[in-house]
Amino acid sequence: MIEIIDLKKSFNVKVVLDGVDLAIEDGKTTVIIGRSGVGKSVLIKHIVGLLKPDSGKILVDGKDITKMGEREFTEVLKRFGMLFQGAALFDSMTVAGNVGFPLKEHTDLADKDIRGIVTEKLRRVGLVGVEDMMPADLSGGMKKRVGLARAIVMDPEIVLFDEPTTGLDPIMSDSIANLMSETQKALKTTYIAITHDIALTYKIADMVAMIYEGKIIEHGAVEEMKKNANPVLRQFLAGSAQGPIKVY
Repeated sequence: MIEIIDLKKSFNVKVVLDGVDLAIEDGKTTVIIGRSGVGKSVLIKHIVGLLKPDSGKILVDGKDITKMGEREFTEVLKRFGMLFQGAALFDSMTVAGNVGFPLKEHTDLADKDIRGIVTEKLRRVGLVGVEDMMPADLSGGMKKRVGLARAIVMDPEIVLFDEPTTGLDPIMSDSIANLMSETQKALKTTYIAITHDIALTYKIADMVAMIYEGKIIEHGAVEEMKKNANPVLRQFLAGSAQGPIKVY
């Protein structure tokens, strides 16, 4: 569904992406791992058009989105949902307003129909009766669930997750991992997650890709990656401070 080819991006003299190549398989969960600051968020922002590459291609069903005009790309973007780090809810809107926002913006549905869809998506992520609450009244875990409901409200083909368990305790992180796995299987959606959370990776991933020094250095099924002998990957999965990874 998505193919990234020789993607490069620098900010002033700092090279962040240095020829990223990655194929995202349709209907599976791909987790992109790597240390903080290696370019995971930069990569995901390119996929949803928040950043433009210096060079390279991002193909969605064979069409290069980096070369699209605004109108054409907007249509492609409707196929995506995204759960931002921290959920990125609108503080001035109720839960229902937040979840229903994409439907309000991109469809002609009546308010009562939007409300019905919102309630169903909230139920799917395990939230009932919270439609009229404000984000300030929600726990961190509830905010993540509301963010996920908003990400799937338009039944997207592809959902992207930016560090979905950041700021959560281990029990809530495990709950979010279970929820991601359950919704992906139920909706048969393509999920792309970036994280440095190894427990999350093992729980949700079909495929794992590791980014290091601006490139994807290893990519494969999760069980294959567990056995991979690459010392950089082994060090990361072990959570060890010893080894070849540079400390800046």
